Amino acid sequence: MRSATIASPSSTTIGTTRIGTISGSKSGRRSTTTIPTRSRRTSSSVTSTSCAPAAPSKTIEPRRALIVEGILIYTDAALRKLMDVKVYVDTDDDTRFIRRLRRDISERGRTVESVIEQYMSTVKPMHLEFVEPSKRYADIIVPLGGHNLVAIDMLLTLIRSLTTGT
Repeated sequence: MRSATIASPSSTTIGTTRIGTISGSKSGRRSTTTIPTRSRRTSSSVTSTSCAPAAPSKTIEPRRALIVEGILIYTDAALRKLMDVKVYVDTDDDTRFIRRLRRDISERGRTVESVIEQYMSTVKPMHLEFVEPSKRYADIIVPLGGHNLVAIDMLLTLIRSLTTGT
């Protein structure tokens, strides 16, 4: 049975999550794994505390293809080595900023000023230092984010061929 790991960076992450699980899946030792749920309000993994119960974890069942996503996944050489196909979804800077601005105001209750300050002082410099250079490790770079229908169709065809063996 052919196994594949397809990866694409995005705003959601299961992170450097389980390199052993991915490695085991590729070597045929397929097992279920559990990943923590992330809080969109705090942008961190949700765990049990004295004042709040833990959010449910998500169980991942073994499959022929595993899609790993996260904005920093290509910075980890060990993780890159396990990937058969690496996809970088490139989105315009303005689009990324506007998405962040809208999300942080509506979902995190932040002010416009605080979002702009964080973006200029931390998010943009870190993107330029770590995320942007990591796209050189991608096998496929998809321009226009999720609006590139030709690229989406190509990726769906690839995923179908890897999962059905045709």
